[in-house]
Formats: sequence, structure tokens, C-alpha cells
Amino acid sequence: MPHNEEAEKPTEELDGEQFMQRLAAFHEERGTTLEVAPRVHGKPIDLQKLYKVTLEQGGYDEVTRTRGAWRQLGLAFNLTTSNAGVYAFTLKTVYYKNLAAFEIKDHHHKTPPPKDILEDLTARGGDLLTRTVENFRQAPAGDAEASGEEEVSTPNGNKMDIDEPGSGTGRSTRAGLRQAPPQRVLFQPDVSSSRQTRTATSRGQSPQPTTSAPGNSYSAASQHSMPNNISNYEPRPPMPLTLRGVVTPANNSTRFYQQVAQSQVGQKRKAKDMTKPGCGYDGPNIYVRTLQALRSGIREEQDYALHHLVKISHERGDKFRFEAFPMLAEALGEYIRGITSEYYDIRWKVDYTESDKSINALDGLNGTPDLVQRLKSLVRIDVADELEPKGKSMHFEKVKEAGLTMRNLSLMEDNAKYLADMAEIRDTLTIVLSLPDDPRLVELRHYMLDIAEMVTRYWLMPRNDPLYRILLDEINRSSDRGTILTSLRAICRISMNLKDKNNLLSVPMTVIGKLASYLLLQDEELVGATLDFMYQYTAVPSNVAILLLHSKIPKYRLAPLMKELCRLLRHGEVEVQVKSILQQAIPDIPAETIPDVPDDLLRQLLQMDEPERSNTWLKCVFEEHKDSEITQIALWQAYQSRFTPFSNTALANAPGLLPAAEFIKNVSIIFENATAQVVNGTTSKFIIKGIRPRHIPIDTRQQPYLRCLWQPPSTTKPCNLFLPKPEDLYSHILTAHLGVPRIPEGSSEDATGKFDPSSAHNIDPSIECHWSHCLRFTHGRPPLPRTKAHLAHHIKVHLPNNNNNTTTSGKLKHLFSSNRTSATATYPFKPNTLGPHGAHDPRLLVGADGRTPLTRADVDNLGREAAYHTIGYRNTPVDEHADPAGLSLTAVLVLRNLARNIPKAAEMVRGGDVEVEVEVEVEGEGEGEGEEAWGTSAAVRHTGGAEEWLEGCFGGEVGRELMWSLGHNRVLGGYVADVVGLVRKGKGE
Repeated sequence: MPHNEEAEKPTEELDGEQFMQRLAAFHEERGTTLEVAPRVHGKPIDLQKLYKVTLEQGGYDEVTRTRGAWRQLGLAFNLTTSNAGVYAFTLKTVYYKNLAAFEIKDHHHKTPPPKDILEDLTARGGDLLTRTVENFRQAPAGDAEASGEEEVSTPNGNKMDIDEPGSGTGRSTRAGLRQAPPQRVLFQPDVSSSRQTRTATSRGQSPQPTTSAPGNSYSAASQHSMPNNISNYEPRPPMPLTLRGVVTPANNSTRFYQQVAQSQVGQKRKAKDMTKPGCGYDGPNIYVRTLQALRSGIREEQDYALHHLVKISHERGDKFRFEAFPMLAEALGEYIRGITSEYYDIRWKVDYTESDKSINALDGLNGTPDLVQRLKSLVRIDVADELEPKGKSMHFEKVKEAGLTMRNLSLMEDNAKYLADMAEIRDTLTIVLSLPDDPRLVELRHYMLDIAEMVTRYWLMPRNDPLYRILLDEINRSSDRGTILTSLRAICRISMNLKDKNNLLSVPMTVIGKLASYLLLQDEELVGATLDFMYQYTAVPSNVAILLLHSKIPKYRLAPLMKELCRLLRHGEVEVQVKSILQQAIPDIPAETIPDVPDDLLRQLLQMDEPERSNTWLKCVFEEHKDSEITQIALWQAYQSRFTPFSNTALANAPGLLPAAEFIKNVSIIFENATAQVVNGTTSKFIIKGIRPRHIPIDTRQQPYLRCLWQPPSTTKPCNLFLPKPEDLYSHILTAHLGVPRIPEGSSEDATGKFDPSSAHNIDPSIECHWSHCLRFTHGRPPLPRTKAHLAHHIKVHLPNNNNNTTTSGKLKHLFSSNRTSATATYPFKPNTLGPHGAHDPRLLVGADGRTPLTRADVDNLGREAAYHTIGYRNTPVDEHADPAGLSLTAVLVLRNLARNIPKAAEMVRGGDVEVEVEVEVEGEGEGEGEEAWGTSAAVRHTGGAEEWLEGCFGGEVGRELMWSLGHNRVLGGYVADVVGLVRKGKGE
């Protein structure tokens, strides 16, 4: 027999033809029909590609179990997404009929089920690998569970049952909207004889249908009209009764015992399928399961419960409430308290009768007030210095898991309230925090402090409360930042959610001194918690009295504390510039005419080509202004009148001008905000919106020209000649207006072209400065000699500085602060007299004609910029509502408490209302000089009044800092003002 290499080659390595040959041989051997070229939605399906894609997804069973997988496979064959369910089921059927059995044998190397339960059935369901004749039960036709998501259905998922006309099933409960309901035939009773004779109709005559339609009315004429099925009714002929003999051991013993054996097998199968007691039920959920396991007392069950409770509290802590699982909090507390047995020989129990007075009995109703004393009386167990057993280490880990679970759950508001109502939880926190220092307990202590931070909001804690004393002791003796920070937060939150007020009393001065040192740290979180504590502490006058009594001790002096509080007033400050307007801006009046182009600029423009020439001219003599406009014809005529005289001369580089349409179009290109518009009216007006003529033209470098404002009394308007440089304008005034001669040519080389000074010093009473409104020689104080030399020097004050060539727009400061009008002023005017104190009175100003007086409004119309007053502040942070926030706010609140309560505390100290143990410096023989000891408050009682205390606390540097904040901090200004007011009130000012 020849060796067949193709038969041994894996299916994945076969090409398309070889794959189809192997598949066809498989179907021929199996006795099934292979669809060589199947189609879905008119598109051919490559069976080899379908086979590979399906195997990549895990095979037929895996794809069927995955919802929407057949639809995704359809995308590989470009099947449309519309009506995807139908195409997916058709594609699944193609694979089911042609490739499913081949996959079982070729890929999984198993024997496929018979074709009776595979190819001969529809492609409903899956599990082909485990399908056998014994376990297969074909799903009913309407079973949607077997078909999965690829079942063909109507768009709404429910198939409409529509009755066919004349069917006996009655009207469907959900008939189609486009199908008329079936007609109902009213019952018509038979009024003829109850028995029908055989002669009524001929035996060979076939019944004829009635032609009368059923009606809703009954008439006598229709009494004998009845359906043929009633009139031609004949009873069914009698059928012989078939009797089967009963199989007994006597007549057929073999058959009898076979039936007995089959019935026993059926009963065994039923018994096998029957649900046994305790089986087949889901049982309790994981929450109840962990609760019961934790309360069982069995170590393995408790470990299982704590493992799952930690995970549940982390992932579902926002929905896991103690109220829904009674005794869970009690069980966690009991398990946590069990850690005490590792250090002391005691096992705690909770008593709800208040009758058990044993040392290990905790009061479950009101809490245990002497719990700290009980813990101090216990004797610690001696622990051998050897390796720790695995069981003990595991016990510590599980206790920490119990603490973490309670901590996670306490973060929810409802659970925190639930724990606050349990007195034994307060005792649990006290017990754990009172245990000896052990590195293994550090994590558990932090959990207990986190719980205390959440539940103390619902507790009133007097000065002798065990947990309150323990938290103060944690602040005093601990050096761990997390412990101190959480303890401070827990104390500051006492009774926060209650209406009753809780006062921080009996706080050791060592704690106050330690907290004061924390204010020096650059730790905003710790400093914030410290300030919160100090705010609540200083709100009680008796606490302030204690501070005053200890202020004589160097390490408890108030001066360093006050300085740090003042320093924190500037915490987080930022510089803010507040600008307030003094005078509103008034725009200058627009230019009435288009300015002339200076000669030097004109020569430059004539050397340019179009459209550069026209564009440059527009930039030099026009400017953007959103509220101004100019007619297109006026703009075009100005362009023509400027360049037409030079179009055919040698001065012009370009012979012609731009067409009007192109010229107007370029205006919108040069000025971005300028637009050509048509104003409709009696006569349409074509305008350019957004530009206006300049008062002073600018050169090609965007620098303004200087205008000559020299106006002799014989003229009605200024000279208005534009020159590019101050020296050019100076030479123009001396030559054209003053007539100063120049040194003729032929003189020395250095003096040629310069002004002749020979007559410059001659006194001429008629010499005056006619520059705009200048009154220097007319009203000078003292009078100046009237010579051309003095006038020449004076003219320079009207010219701008070459180093600072500004482009002012006629600001009012030129009117009132000096008698100078800049050469860049946009509008010339001239006063005829001076006001009081030599200043220019705007009521005495006259127009450019020298005759028309200018009113105040006319002066404002000359244009001015807005005047502002800017003040810099150093503001501290604010919240989203722009209210003070942060450390600076808490610091000023502490200062306010001190300013309010120092007078009260001084009276208490003077009257002896405060008797506390005060740490004082005494000299003793046995203890040495200068050592600290404890004495009564009478030993350091200060008899000074409130004025002295306030001056000592808020005077000097502290007072200066408060005044600085009052003037520079607008955010805290109101609070600082309250502090200053309280200090002055306490001093009697």
C-alpha cells in the first residue's frame, strides 16, 4: 500500500483544495452531505477559513457559549451588521452541518456523535464534545435557552402568533396589526327535529355549502337555514374494542421479568436524579457565611471569614452595613480584644447586666470607666526570648485583618454611627491603644486611631474618659507622625455631629508645649491639625488661665507661640493687584480730514509699485477704529487726488493707479476688521466700516510724524507741517517762523549751513512763543529776556525726546500739569489766560482759532486715557466661595480666642478661681538648683490685670504684624480687625 503524505499532514498545513478533499472524504465516510460552496446573505463562505477562524476562538462549543461570538465571526466574511442575528445563525448552521463533526475528530481527536443527534438536527445549543445518545435531549421548538443569542427572532424578541382565517384555534392574543381579525360566526340553534332521518338527503349527494352569510339578527325565515355539517351529521360507526392481555408470570414469564427489570432501572435513574437532602440549594451568601464563621470560634473558620471580610470591606465597603448583619461588629470587637491574651492572662467578656464586677468584665451598656486602671493592674506575661511560633504570628496577622475590616467599614457614615452606639467599641479602642509598645501592634494601633477619628464625632468625652486620656497620652509620648496626627484629629472631632458642646479640659501642659513646637514645622497637614486643637483649647477661658499661669516658665511662654501664630497669618499668601478706576476713558474726537502726506513719505511712495504703494499709503494715513466709517467714494477720491498728479511724471515709478474695485478690496485685506458695506436708505451709501483717518500720519517704520503747532496771532490755524525728526522740526521753526538766518556758503567748512548767532542775543519785546497754547514769555515767573537765543532754547521743550518718542493722544495731563503741548498732540488748542496758582484753567481755554472758548466737555472730547489706582495686596488662600481658608484662617481664629478670653482668664487668675498644679522652677537641696518641680498655682500667681497680659501678648512685634495684615490682607482683614478690636476693648481703649 503506497504511503499517503497528505493524509498524515496536519489540517492547518493543507491548502484549500487539499482541505476540501479531506473534508469530502470525511463526509462520505460518515454518510452525510457536504455543501461545497455555501452562501450566507448571497456571499460565499470559505469553509477552510471558517474552520480556522472558529478554532482560533476555541472551537464550536466555546464560540456558542460566548455571547455574540458568531456575530463577530460574521464580520470576517463581510456580513452586514443589519439583521446580524439572522446571518449569525445561518453562519452557525453552515459550520454545524459541514464542519462540527470534522472538528471533533480532526482537532479534538474524539469520536463525533451520530449524525442523528448532530447533522440531522438544527444548530441549536452546543456541548458537541460531550453529546451522546444517552445524555442528549433535544430542546423543544420554542426553547430559546438552547438556541442562545443567535436564535432568529422578531425585532422585539417575541414571535407573533397569527391565526389563519377559519382556524379553530380562536383569535390570537397578539395578532398582527395588518391582519384583520377573524370573523365570528354566531351560533344559530337548530329548530327542527332533534333527530334527522336518513331520507333528509340522498346518500350519494355531496353536501353543498350554504350561500347565506352569518348575520347578527334572527328571523323566522332563517329558522330552517343551518350549516351542512349539522344537517348532514351522521354518527360515527361503532369500532371494535381492542383488548390486550396482561403479561403475567404464568402466560409470559420472560416478558414479565423483562418489564420488571426495566421498571427497576427507571426507578434507579429517578432516584439518581433526585435531589438529596441538603443538596441542590445555594445556601447562605458569602456575607452570612463569613459572619457565622467568625462567630463559630473555630480557628480555621475564623481565618476563612477574616480573609473574605478584608476583601469585602475593601471592594464593597460602601454597601456593607453593620445593621444588615447583626453581631458582626460585636464579633470583630471580640476577636480584636483577644490580642490582649498575648500580653496578659485575661480574656475579656461583655456584661449587659451591670452586675458582674470582675476585672475582665466590660460594661456593654455604658462603657467601663476604670478600664485604664484595670489594665495597669495586670501583670504582663513573661515571653521567652526565642523564635516565635507560627500560630502566634498568624494570630497577630488575623487580628490586624479584623482591625482593618472594622476600619474600612467605619469609613461609611452609617457604620460609624452604628459603632458609636456600642459602648464595647470604645472599650476595645482603649484596650488596644493601652497595650505595651510592640512593633507587631503598630499597624493595629493605626487602625484603631482611624476608627476613633470616625466615631468620636458622635461621642461626648469628659475629662476623665479613658479613651480621651489615652489619646492625649498618645500625643504626649509618641514620636510617630501618623499617630500624633490621627490622635489630634480624633480629639478635634469630639462631638462634632452632636448639638452638645464638648470642651477640651485637663490637657497636660507638656502636650501644649509639644504642640507649640509643631507650629515650627513645614508640615501643613500636621500644623493644620495642631491649630485645630489649639482653637478648641483656647475657646475655654479656664484653659487660657492655665496658659497664663504657666507663662512664667520659659518653655511655656506665650510670646513664641504668639509670634508663630502671627507668622502663620501669611501662610500661602500671594500678591494680588487691585486696580480701581479714577477717571473713565474718553475717546478723542476723530480727524475731520485725511492728513497730507509729508514730502519725504510721498517720495518713498512714488518709488513703489502698485498695489504696494496704495497699501502703504492706507497704513500711513488711516487706522482701525471699530465705530468709525468712511465712504468708499471719499477714500477713492483721496487716493486719486494724492497720486494722479504724479502718475505721468518721472517721480513715479508706476505710471498708473489701481482700479477702484481692486483698491476697495485691498482695504479689507490691510485692515482685518474693516469691511465694505452698503447703507440702505433713500440713496444707497457705500462705506468702509472700521477705519478712520489718522490725526498724525506715520512713516513706513510705524513711527509718527511731528506736527508743527506754531500759530502766529495773525493766522487762524497752526502750521500743521509734518516732519519726521525733532531736529528737522527745530530747524523748520527757526527758519520759517523765527527767520533766523543761516551762515552762507563760502564760510568756514564747519560753520556752513548753521544758523547765524550774530543777532540771536538782541532783545526784541515782540518776541513770543506761538507754539499752541504756550504762555512762557507772556506770563513767565520771573519775566524772561525776549531774545531769539532764549526763544530757541525754549522751543526745544515742545519737541519730543529722541530717546523716548511717545505717541500721546492729547492727554489731559498736558493741559494742567505744564504749559507744553507735544508735537504729537492730536488736537491743538490755546489758552488765553492762567487759572489760580499758575495752572491752566480749562474753563479759560480757547479753540485753535483763538476766539471760541472751550467748555469742560470740549476739553474731555480732546481725548484722554482712563486713570487707574493700583494697590498691591498679600492675600491668603480662599475656598470655592471666596471665603478665607487654610492655616492662616485657623491661626487668626486662635488669636481671636486669646484676645477674647485673656481678660476673663486674668480675672480668674486674680480671683483664685483656677487652682492647678503648675510646673515651676524651685531650688532644692536634694534636687539641685534650677530643676523643674511641681507646685501650686499660688506659687506663680500673677496679680497683673488684663491690660498687662494683653500688652504682653499682643504688643510689640505681634501688634505690628497684626496691623500689617490688617492693611495688606484683604481676605483676613475682617478677622484681624476683630482681634485688634478685642485687644483694645480689653485694654479699655
